[in-house]
Amino acid sequence: MTWKTLDDMELAGRIVLTRVDINVPVQDGRVTDDTRIRRIVPTIRDILAKGGTPVLLAHFGRPKGKPVPEMSLRVTLPALEAALGCEVTFVERPDRDSLAALPEGAVVLVENTRFSPMEEANDPQMAQFLASLGDVYCNDAFSAAHRAHASTEGVARLLPACAGRLMEAELTALEAALGAPKRPVVAVVGGAKVSTKLDLLGNLVEKVDTLVIGGGMANTFLAADGLDVGKSLCEHDLAETARAIMAKARETGCEILLPSDVVVAREFAAGAENTTVAVTAVPGDCMILDAGAETVARIGTALEAAQTLIWNGPLGAFEIAPFDRATVAAARLAADLTDRGQLVSVAGGGDTVAALNAAQVADRFTYVSTAGGAFLEWMEGKTLPGVAALQQAG
Repeated sequence: MTWKTLDDMELAGRIVLTRVDINVPVQDGRVTDDTRIRRIVPTIRDILAKGGTPVLLAHFGRPKGKPVPEMSLRVTLPALEAALGCEVTFVERPDRDSLAALPEGAVVLVENTRFSPMEEANDPQMAQFLASLGDVYCNDAFSAAHRAHASTEGVARLLPACAGRLMEAELTALEAALGAPKRPVVAVVGGAKVSTKLDLLGNLVEKVDTLVIGGGMANTFLAADGLDVGKSLCEHDLAETARAIMAKARETGCEILLPSDVVVAREFAAGAENTTVAVTAVPGDCMILDAGAETVARIGTALEAAQTLIWNGPLGAFEIAPFDRATVAAARLAADLTDRGQLVSVAGGGDTVAALNAAQVADRFTYVSTAGGAFLEWMEGKTLPGVAALQQAG
């Protein structure tokens, strides 16, 4: 992959249209989690340090092409100013003359791009308008890169374009995980349903050496192998699909690692009475809620032998103890191996981030992506419009 970064751009005296993701949770008019805001700070500071004027473009919520007061980006101003340590100018309707008249060191936040129906339609007219406002385009919103919108794809083709620091880190990490990884490569894919990750599984069996399947997804594969999974979450109608994925894995030489023992209970509740059984002995009135100790040991053996790990989804119903044990144990081992320099570990997806935070190891992985849909589409091998536009510009 080739794309330009901020290091490749001349920014002094230039207006830098900077696409960011500050679609943060808000309650009672206040930002409750400023993680996404803090992650764009390095890009903004670097633009300022190079003499540029960052003009931030972002969406917030789903206003469906109309101004919705509750979805105004104005609510993010206090958190943005706190993270940057400087004042931020909020602009509802930007124009080139006003932006050009700003003093050196100014930071501008433009109102929600999705207040216009032309944004999500990737209307050339809006892309042209945005391009008229700036001299350089910088995309620092990988999490929105799977959308071909005016502010993510259209304008990138009309101005000198580059990746911001967060986008640069994300693309570098993903290239290391799937593009040109050190082998062996292990992928851990968990979560509730196979149906939501068919493209992902189909792509990974061609790219990785070992594919660990956990969570409710594993039950579908076990059932497809003819095993009784009791009352477990299971997509029985996808048995043929699961068998096709396993056959494809055999053709490509990818080992699929399914649970050999599981933790079962009669109810999904905190502290529910549970026991560990072989996958061949799941009681008919029980549900599988986690992988067992033997399975975790097998996953550990695979991780010890690996040089690259890509992780999406938990191994069990990690939200409720004690069904978080397999996820926590595997995540902590991966973090230990990363600390020792034995493993490049890249993880992403909403549940994955929550699971790694619960295991208290998110900051010990090589890279943890907060981009849900974009991260998944990348793992599926799909072209992301926002990234493709940067590559063309590069």
